[in-house]
Amino acid sequence: MRFTRYQLGNGKPNFGWLLENNIGPVEGNLFGEFRRLEANIPMEHVHLLAPIQPGKIICVGHNYQSHIIEMDSTIPDIPVIFLKAPSSVIGPGSAIILPSQSKRVEHEAELAVVIGRQGRWIKPDDVSKYIFGYTIANDVTARDLQRQDGQWDRSKGFDTFCPLGPWIETEMDPTDVLLTCRVNDELRQMASTNDMIFTVGQLVSFVSSVMTLFPGDVVMTGTPAGVGPLAAGDVVTVSIEGIGELSNPIALS
Repeated sequence: MRFTRYQLGNGKPNFGWLLENNIGPVEGNLFGEFRRLEANIPMEHVHLLAPIQPGKIICVGHNYQSHIIEMDSTIPDIPVIFLKAPSSVIGPGSAIILPSQSKRVEHEAELAVVIGRQGRWIKPDDVSKYIFGYTIANDVTARDLQRQDGQWDRSKGFDTFCPLGPWIETEMDPTDVLLTCRVNDELRQMASTNDMIFTVGQLVSFVSSVMTLFPGDVVMTGTPAGVGPLAAGDVVTVSIEGIGELSNPIALS
């Protein structure tokens, strides 16, 4: 099943569920007890938002060997994790704003895991019980600032640097799905999640050994090779098999 957040006119944001090209409101707690109402709102009548407003966003670096090679790094013994600011989240169609502080902003196409239950010290074999579903993410990065700082928070934390969407897919096997990224008509990234060094189960288990995961938290699983620059006027589109595609225009600040 697919769940999203949407806005109808000037109304308040709501969770909804998708049936073909229609949306139905969801009443209650999406991560607890909820009720689906009739799907009678045409999708073209609503504005899709990021499907979740995460309490925290945990990202994973260097999780595809191809990306490690292009970044001239080494394969890690344990997952490399860092945090991305919740204020960086935008939804499909919203503009990624190029900050004046950076001369090189790049895309990073990623599969994102949406947590559905609170958990700590989750065993790898039990991870599926704690996952609500999956969505598409773009870990936008100011590459020059990342290299300059050594630390990654500034380079990855700017407002608009975490597009998520267009919805959460709850019925998906993440072990071998195709991930691509196009900038305008140019194919930049293409890989299978089967190429990940650490699996979704291993990543969520590892993160939960460091911090408690709460419903709505997002774990981003790393990007493959092919990251590249974005310029004002571009449109970047990340596609993941079984979910759909997430497109965002690029604009100057």
